[in-house]
Amino acid sequence: MVEIIFSVNPGATTTKCSIYKIVEKGIEEVVSENIEHPTEEIKSFKDITSQVDYRYEKVKDFLNRNMRDGYKIVATAGRGGMLTPVPSGVIKINEELVHFSLYTPVYQHASNLGAPLAYRVAKENNVDSFIVDPVSVDEFTDVARISGAKDFPRFSFVHALNIRATVRKLSEMLNIDFNRIKCVVAHLGAGFSIAAFVEGKIVDNDNRMESAPFTAERAGGVPPIPLVNACFSGQYTKEQIMKKLYGEGGLYGYLKTKDLREVLKMIENGDKYAELIYNAMVYQIAKEIGAMGSVMDFEIDGIILTGGMAYSEKLVKDLTRKVGKIGKIYVFPGSNENESLALGVYRVLKGEEKYLTWPVKV
Repeated sequence: MVEIIFSVNPGATTTKCSIYKIVEKGIEEVVSENIEHPTEEIKSFKDITSQVDYRYEKVKDFLNRNMRDGYKIVATAGRGGMLTPVPSGVIKINEELVHFSLYTPVYQHASNLGAPLAYRVAKENNVDSFIVDPVSVDEFTDVARISGAKDFPRFSFVHALNIRATVRKLSEMLNIDFNRIKCVVAHLGAGFSIAAFVEGKIVDNDNRMESAPFTAERAGGVPPIPLVNACFSGQYTKEQIMKKLYGEGGLYGYLKTKDLREVLKMIENGDKYAELIYNAMVYQIAKEIGAMGSVMDFEIDGIILTGGMAYSEKLVKDLTRKVGKIGKIYVFPGSNENESLALGVYRVLKGEEKYLTWPVKV
């Protein structure tokens, strides 16, 4: 009997499903599939919650096509959604967590479907299900929470899953204990998370819309007074403002593309405006890496570049030139979220890590 961990990662228009088998020294991918959902089909649902049955049928089809004779699911993992603040780690999914994810999440996001989908598969196979390091992981120090406005404290929303997974890789590479390593991690995907990682915890990060650099589609940290004026001008609805910040900001807002490769082609073809916007993004990323380095008094073991944009040789080269003096650059491109989910569950199954039970509070 081959023991299997199933992981599921819902995105806006995709659901990535993976099967990993447990081997002697860890896990090994059997198959991964990024199931695409046509925009027309997604738009037919009134909200994300109402997509759960539709997506579950896609998950069942994936399993029916890929589970082989002799395979046995021993646990499942789902991407954690927009929860209230939690510590890092593995959280066992129960009915309360499923209900919270579907009906009372902090924000609406496709990741809220991760726990419900993993839980359904687990129930069918009479096994446990888990989420690992959701975006609401909040391990800020007390001083990091002070914003300057008493009514608006800083809080964490961060790509904790990939950040912690890549730090584990770096700690193994450098032979430094995971709970002793200090580094800056720049997760550069559709959204950015630039974080200070200290001795097992993400003690500070840019939280998407504070001092965050603009991304492929997000505006990042914008000047607050013009933003407040726009909100009360009567010219925009709340939904229109949110679109300017999320989805239609960043590279898209300036250049009408969310693809860094297209931006680089524009620059190669002599587009000076595209070059200016690209340079501004690099400038802001580097500035925030420096800010996170200062959290650790620049006593760091390295700087990690990860996420989809870390596949760009030019971006890596340009960032290395700007921040390489702060610390050595290590590149782990992509997010590898399904693998990271399965690895978290593997550690629990092997007794290397204890799981938490929802509800969990920092």
